[in-house]
Amino acid sequence: MRGRRAVWTLAVVIVLSVVAGCLNLRHKEPVVQQYDLQQIQDSGVLRVLTLYSSTSYFQYRGEEMGFQYELARQFADYLGVKLEVVVANNVQELSRKLLKGEADLIAYNLPVTNELKDSIEYCGEEAVTHQVLVQRNTWKPGPLKDVTELLGKEVYTKPGRYFQRMQNLNKELGGGIIIRNVESDSLSLEDLITQVAQGKISYTVADDDVAKLNLTYYPNLDINLAVSHDQRASWAVRKECRELAASVDEWHQKNVTSPNYSASMKRYFEESKMKVFFPIMSVSQGKISPYDNLFRQYAREIGWDWRLLASLAYTESNFDTTAVSWAGAKGLMQLMPNTAKAMGVPAGKEQNPEESIKGAVKYIGLTAKSFGSVPQHERLKFVLAAYNSGTGHVQDAMALAEKYGADKYVWEDNVEKYMLLKSNEQYFSDPVCKHGYFRGIETFNFVRDILERFDRYKEVIKE
Repeated sequence: MRGRRAVWTLAVVIVLSVVAGCLNLRHKEPVVQQYDLQQIQDSGVLRVLTLYSSTSYFQYRGEEMGFQYELARQFADYLGVKLEVVVANNVQELSRKLLKGEADLIAYNLPVTNELKDSIEYCGEEAVTHQVLVQRNTWKPGPLKDVTELLGKEVYTKPGRYFQRMQNLNKELGGGIIIRNVESDSLSLEDLITQVAQGKISYTVADDDVAKLNLTYYPNLDINLAVSHDQRASWAVRKECRELAASVDEWHQKNVTSPNYSASMKRYFEESKMKVFFPIMSVSQGKISPYDNLFRQYAREIGWDWRLLASLAYTESNFDTTAVSWAGAKGLMQLMPNTAKAMGVPAGKEQNPEESIKGAVKYIGLTAKSFGSVPQHERLKFVLAAYNSGTGHVQDAMALAEKYGADKYVWEDNVEKYMLLKSNEQYFSDPVCKHGYFRGIETFNFVRDILERFDRYKEVIKE
């Protein structure tokens, strides 16, 4: 009897040990298998980590864009593989996701720190970044040239590292800088930069790459005064991925002098994004543009007043059929390459006025259907917004409006408010947002400008 009990006890112990072992295995962190350059090439896919921002990655009119994104795409082409983008929520999450094996490469200017050097390998271009004072270049006797001139001046900053840096600088100078910490959720860093350009505030602080990009929108800015020490930053891979790191370094040395790299630099940091507009042709003759007959012909297909279609074209291209935007949109109606192709515009005909109008009208018709739940009297504004930003960003703004108690079926003072907030990290990183960062001020102004111009056209141009 005692022997049976002993055998039974031993069996129970073994079973409990096995169960305990299984439970322990479940709680262990997964082991990231070796996945270096060869495995990436064998899989045919390069997975890159980045963040949503104006300089790294965003979606515009349904197409992926961003300086870091374009470089990552160029590297993927160099390897002969497809690119897959994984978006992290913040800088800290970039390294965590990389080390967990959720991606192969961080395609973002990750700050070089001693804490990460044991686990990741920095590679590619080493960027040197710093914070700058954003001010207007129209000041008399001129913009500030030295940080000591900030004493007695008001500087508006966003919370976090910008505010902290100005506090530290203030201490270094012995006090005297008036620092306004802007904690409002409704104002992003780019909103502050816009306010500087418009003369509403005098100074703010931004990273030099963000400031440089905004200079292409506001040429009256001065961003030459550094207010922080230099910080090294670059792309990164896991420490064990030596071959991948070496390949990134080799590619960068070749790519940095390539036409593709130069085109990307120009697109985001050099090419002006300001549009110069001219008045309508001849009010006395009842004309808006040389293409009025085409607007009349094709506007009927979507039930639009032809003057509304003309107003859209003017806002997009100033009636310049040869126009090419910084983002690659072409022609009279500024269709993006993939959109033009999808709407049946023949290759090479993107700048043909009739083909451009036909493609735009088809796109407008399809877009209107995607907002079928929006009341008819409001739908036009949603369609115009989507024409400018892409349908996804408008849907994000509708989702945000609903979440925060606004009317998602009303544009003015409701959805347009949340379109503006899509440049603010708190909002574009919200789980209801599916399409990330967007510079909403452009769409906000786009809708208003078109409708105001349409009203003027109706006053002076007969049907």
